[in-house]
Amino acid sequence: MARRGSYAKGVARREEILESALDVIGRKGYQNASLKQIAEGVGVTPAALLHYFGSKEELFTEVLRTRDERDERSPHLGDSVGTADAKAAFIEVIRHNTEVPGVVELFSRLAVDAVDPAHPAHEYFLARRERLRHAITEAFVDDEGRAALDPDTMSRVIQAVADGLQLQWMIDRSVDMPGIIGALMDVLHPPAESR
Repeated sequence: MARRGSYAKGVARREEILESALDVIGRKGYQNASLKQIAEGVGVTPAALLHYFGSKEELFTEVLRTRDERDERSPHLGDSVGTADAKAAFIEVIRHNTEVPGVVELFSRLAVDAVDPAHPAHEYFLARRERLRHAITEAFVDDEGRAALDPDTMSRVIQAVADGLQLQWMIDRSVDMPGIIGALMDVLHPPAESR
């Protein structure tokens, strides 16, 4: 029984570390977030962080996974939302990203590093892109299964634009990521009343 308690405590500690990391990265940015600052947020040593996550890259990959899980639990998201709701939800996630620039920076940097199949975030990015592609494909076809582009191509275009806009926004915060994505989605899949 002591073992189960230790496991539960370990899971709770991991969650605390992830919360601290999200907070520190969100406030200070990826480059300015140190393991020491994250560890101090939960009262452990940097070495303890590595006990729970193995490496800084694994910790940061789990930070992104936690962020994604939060986005998916958002009341605006879900499997049964209609096209208009799916568009609004996707734009809301992008709008929220403008409030956490450090997490956007982390995502963009890890996306580049994760090109290497040996990188701890490689599988995360493969799975995330597939999940997002599937969600966009499902949401942006009409009742007859039609879209301006074939659904797979459309989902890849939306993902590519969203990822590219994040890079532009990190350089120039005046880039209106949600507005541009919303306009693109309206062109690719116009609202029903304008068809």
